Amino acid sequence: MKTIQIKNITINKTSPFVLIAGPCVIESEEITMETAEAIKTITDDLHIPFIFKSSYIKANRQSIASYTGPGIDKGLKVLAKVKKEFQVPILTDIHLTQDANQVAEVADILQIPAFLCRQTDIVVAAAKTGVPINIKKGQFMAPEDMAAIAQKAEHSGNHQILITERGSTFGYHNLVVDFRSLTIMQNLGYPVVFDATHSLQLPGGSSGQSGGLPQFIFPLARAAVAAGCQAIFLETHPCVEDALCDASNMLPLQKLKDLLIQLKQIDEIRKQIP
Repeated sequence: MKTIQIKNITINKTSPFVLIAGPCVIESEEITMETAEAIKTITDDLHIPFIFKSSYIKANRQSIASYTGPGIDKGLKVLAKVKKEFQVPILTDIHLTQDANQVAEVADILQIPAFLCRQTDIVVAAAKTGVPINIKKGQFMAPEDMAAIAQKAEHSGNHQILITERGSTFGYHNLVVDFRSLTIMQNLGYPVVFDATHSLQLPGGSSGQSGGLPQFIFPLARAAVAAGCQAIFLETHPCVEDALCDASNMLPLQKLKDLLIQLKQIDEIRKQIP
């Protein structure tokens, strides 16, 4: 398996699992900074590598009434402030090819959203920035098909690639996680991330918005670490009931430390197994 280097964080088969976390989308500078500070305090205390995630725009909302974020200019300023103040790497997603270079000036990882993972132009644009990329597996794709997607990035000169599992479409308004996919994608040679919150969405299942099943975040995240995932991706918020995006499937910030304590214990045990 390849080794991916994100600033001072190493991601490979033997390194400690990495947390990628933050609010779904930037709602305000205050909430973003509050969340980043809280996660940084928890991960420093537990000695867990941490990459901050939040989106400056969410372009794939179903409803015109859904909050989509502050936009690229305001959003990147907030992410740059998080990066400087807390000395953490930044991951954010891009939805347009023309955004790639501007976002790469701030972000340490460019994320390709699941719905866009087959779009050659956006994968190539992200890869050509030279910044590591995280490609989320489409809900409509088999895990082995991610080899061809990753090869698009490699053909563009970028070998710093993560692949994320975020569930597969199972009928209407439902996702399931096939844990075989984690091993299949690891065998492709890239570190695998498990998205513990988007995997529990009920897409479009709540009056035109996505619902969710957050009660399953703990067991699925534990299973993913036990299965050998190199990183856990989750969205969290200090006041989930008031969140403007993905409120129904985000992890309340108050529960994060308990989850990470469990995941760290499982990760340490797993790495003792030959």
